[in-house]
Amino acid sequence: MSEARGEWILCMSTYEKGQAFMRQCAAMGCRVLLLTLEKHRHADWPHEALEEIVYMPGGLSQEQVTNTVTWLARTRHFERLIALDEFDMETIAHLREHMHIPGMGRTTTSHFRDKLTMRFEAQRAGVLVPEFTPVHNHDDLRAYMENVPGPWVLKPRAEASAIGIRKVHSPDQLWPILDQLGDLQSFYLLERFVPGQIFHVDSITSERQVVFTSVSQYGKPPMQVMHEGGVFTTRILNRDSHDAVELVRINQHLIPAMGMVRGVTHAEYIRAEDGRYYFLEVAARVGGAFIADVLEQATGVNLWTEWARIEVDAMRGVPYELPVPREEYAGSVLCLARTAEPDTSMFQAPEIVYRMKKHHHAGLILRSGDPERIRELLDDYSQLFAREYLAVAPPPLKPTA
Repeated sequence: MSEARGEWILCMSTYEKGQAFMRQCAAMGCRVLLLTLEKHRHADWPHEALEEIVYMPGGLSQEQVTNTVTWLARTRHFERLIALDEFDMETIAHLREHMHIPGMGRTTTSHFRDKLTMRFEAQRAGVLVPEFTPVHNHDDLRAYMENVPGPWVLKPRAEASAIGIRKVHSPDQLWPILDQLGDLQSFYLLERFVPGQIFHVDSITSERQVVFTSVSQYGKPPMQVMHEGGVFTTRILNRDSHDAVELVRINQHLIPAMGMVRGVTHAEYIRAEDGRYYFLEVAARVGGAFIADVLEQATGVNLWTEWARIEVDAMRGVPYELPVPREEYAGSVLCLARTAEPDTSMFQAPEIVYRMKKHHHAGLILRSGDPERIRELLDDYSQLFAREYLAVAPPPLKPTA
């Protein structure tokens, strides 16, 4: 542990996550205050690493959260404000500007939160994006649908993952949906549905340079798993493969162009049937669904820990140094389970390094020096998971974790 310095860092999260981030800040001598919701009072927070925890009731307005944080700041000098969850990013960006604390402001935050804004920014950076249009002017929508062949996807601009996305096959199907949305329709965009293979690229950026990148491929597209049910898989690609090399190149150009100075990002791209790579979305956060655990198993790099190191090093004017990553491979298989505590002991491959412990979920993480071995195991295990454990629930309208 480094010599204690005592700088205050406020971390905000409306979900239970980010424990490794807070532990690393404390290990580097910072005083960490966690601001979270009352319903998470008994969550598994790293109390040994926290100076304080402040619990808020749910549903507070931005003004009420601002009043809470500025009241806390009367007796604590906050050097950094951190949103551990994607849905707190706008609030924290507002607070940084309001309190003149360094970090990503509201405009840059929108590049990583607003799906419409990020498309314009990616397009401006020269990255391919499926044809899209705002849901503002109805004549523009009619012209778009006349010129861009369907099907299309109607996407909420500010949700995460595949939540709230609807596939639309004809104009006659779209107009009733927009009528139902009413005044909320401007918070959506319409985009051409592009079939293909979907990848996620997880990165660390320090002082506008992407210093770590890992390219992975989903099994079934996340939107399909979310809406139709099924088994979720992801695996790190062979680093010498064409897909990995091309996506590293695209991502290293795109992330700084979007305005990222320092932090972590989780981006998604699709390789369409024409062989070209299209940008889908990017978030300034650690990927969910145990993606960070998969990356750590393969590389030894913990995204939460390194994000904390980057923030504290920048705060102190110290150059950040990435630990030397391992070059193994890993993947995961995960599904909603019919039973509360599913038993995965029937799976005994030596490549299994982690068995997920999550209520009504079955999941494994696998590691090997051979990326093909990971692919083979996931192909096999995804079929067995579907048979042994899989439960299907309606897609959530709002995030649940």
